Amino acid sequence: MEEKEEFQMGLPNGVGEQMLAHAFEKFDIQLEQTEFGPVLIGEYEELVKARDFLENAIRERLEELQGNK
Repeated sequence: MEEKEEFQMGLPNGVGEQMLAHAFEKFDIQLEQTEFGPVLIGEYEELVKARDFLENAIRERLEELQGNK
């Protein structure tokens, strides 16, 4: 059985609990609290997908707050 390498990615500012919950449902990632703050852990490809998802969710939320949606 091949063991996959796991990576860490810090959470960007503005990620809400609901966004994070949706990311956990969609992608094979885990959340871990470190001394430097929360990080997502998973395979590289999953973290890239999660990052894109979270960036889009933040962008949509900002547009809502600005009244553009």
